[in-house]
Amino acid sequence: MEMEILGMNFSCVVKSLGDGKFPNNECLLPLISKLLGYCIVAASTTVKVPQIYKILKHNSVRGLSVASFELEVIGFTIALAYCLHKGIPFSAYGELVFLLIQAIILVGIIYNYSQPLGAKIWIRASLYCALAPTILTGQIDPVLFEALYACQHAIFFFARVPQIWENYNNKSTGELSFLTCFMNFGGSIVRVFTSIQEKAPKSMIFGSVIGIVMNGTILGQIVIYQKPRTKKEKKVQ
Repeated sequence: MEMEILGMNFSCVVKSLGDGKFPNNECLLPLISKLLGYCIVAASTTVKVPQIYKILKHNSVRGLSVASFELEVIGFTIALAYCLHKGIPFSAYGELVFLLIQAIILVGIIYNYSQPLGAKIWIRASLYCALAPTILTGQIDPVLFEALYACQHAIFFFARVPQIWENYNNKSTGELSFLTCFMNFGGSIVRVFTSIQEKAPKSMIFGSVIGIVMNGTILGQIVIYQKPRTKKEKKVQ
């Protein structure tokens, strides 16, 4: 009897347990990978909400690098377009849909609190709005598409560098959200496992490893630069 839900096959697990045996790795690992993949997708719907909330609560984007968040939007756009047109299982990339939407909202909020906006920012925003639909619909040369995807690893790497440098210079992480950074870090770790199990391209696994290193660095900076509250501050709160 086949028991398949959202691409997850429970048949071998049920059969093994019915026979009083523990499912073997060939049966269990793909199922765990799918479950974790969908958990990441579900968690991604709110991963940037803590960061958005923190900015709105304090009416400030202090310590945040605009370039970092802009590059993140570009990276998510390229990665999502590639996964869509390569036919990769949704459980292996679904979070990119929600991360892209939230990243765009976040950039809009940062722009709002960074008034007045310079001409360069308007030009960058206009270029993105003009090119993003073409990339997402895959209406570009296949060779260029592969080159873009190869570049997105560098984009994600350099998306984190300005923020890491900003944190280092200020010896503070400003309005960065610990919870958002922690979820980014944890998601990258889980994605390495799920990408291997889904037999995703090695480039996707490499991208997740980069995510672990860069998100882990920012998370470490938040811990290191976090200033302990004084007794007076605690009483006021």
